[in-house]
Amino acid sequence: MAFLAPLAVTAIITVLAYATPSYLYFSRFLSLAPAFAASVWPVVGTVAIGVLAAAIDVVIAVTTGQPSESRTHLFTLAVIAGATAAAAYASHVRQEREQTLADIRSVAETTQKVLLRPMPHRLGRLDVEVLYLAAAVQARVGGDFYEALKTTHGVRLIIGDVRGKGLPAVGTASAIVGCFREAAYDEPDLARLARRLDLSMSRYAALLPGDRTEYFATALLAEIPDDGSAAQIVNCGHPPPLLFRAGAVREVTPTAPSPPINMGVLLGEDYRIDTVPFADEDQLLLYTDGVTETRDHTGAFFPLVGHAGQWDTDSPSRLLEQLHRDLVHYSRGRLEDDIAAIAVRAAATTASARA
Repeated sequence: MAFLAPLAVTAIITVLAYATPSYLYFSRFLSLAPAFAASVWPVVGTVAIGVLAAAIDVVIAVTTGQPSESRTHLFTLAVIAGATAAAAYASHVRQEREQTLADIRSVAETTQKVLLRPMPHRLGRLDVEVLYLAAAVQARVGGDFYEALKTTHGVRLIIGDVRGKGLPAVGTASAIVGCFREAAYDEPDLARLARRLDLSMSRYAALLPGDRTEYFATALLAEIPDDGSAAQIVNCGHPPPLLFRAGAVREVTPTAPSPPINMGVLLGEDYRIDTVPFADEDQLLLYTDGVTETRDHTGAFFPLVGHAGQWDTDSPSRLLEQLHRDLVHYSRGRLEDDIAAIAVRAAATTASARA
């Protein structure tokens, strides 16, 4: 509809110019046509609508004007010519910016595919689904990260939130995810895996300008064996996950705090592993603080546990659909922070399915 606005403006002004007395000079408003065209048309189209407006003004002057009004119409033609030149330049600048934005989107999408690769829907005995919403909608990628890998130790997951935003946050998240993808297969337990991530992040931050302690991330590591009924969790300063079990939901709070990634030197490298029950048909929801820090119109934070107690938990995809729906409704569509969430569900074994 907006694409036709310049033609609609030209037609309306032409009709008014013929339908009203000539001394009202409605033809002067024909200079609006190229101005409208600059916002939606390329340079050639903008110039063409300017030429058309000038031609219409000449026709109006010949068919309805008086000889004494010739100077007025010449002035109108000059205004149309000036407006057309300015509009053509504005159209050129707009097209350059649109191309720049398209290039940025292309780079961001490539970055997202590398950093946040598509998650398989099934890993071992787990059904897995992911929700990711970037605060910078045009960029489509932010400082939140996640990964899930099938290893000899079971399925290992990480979800985290880098301090800051923009490209520096993306670089930090990329360093952590890259280390996790390698170390998750080698380290025998989550505590050693967390130390490995901390060491890798410390080396990465040492190469960056400024205080290297400014580059850190909260993270949550989880390990779910294929043949067990429990999950192990290391919480590195991250929001606690939710455990859905037997129709109830609760937060899995750590028994002792573990330092964020790249804060081990300052706070100590005592990473505590917590074990929680995770049997068939149980479900875990891992998320970043963009979920709990979503605000309503009064500034109140999103009550995650209260909403989660009302959700259907028959599948991870259904769980994340309800989370997304409630966040959008609660914030009235104004999500101001990056949001990442992973829902994992232990599939029922044959024996339990029969029961």
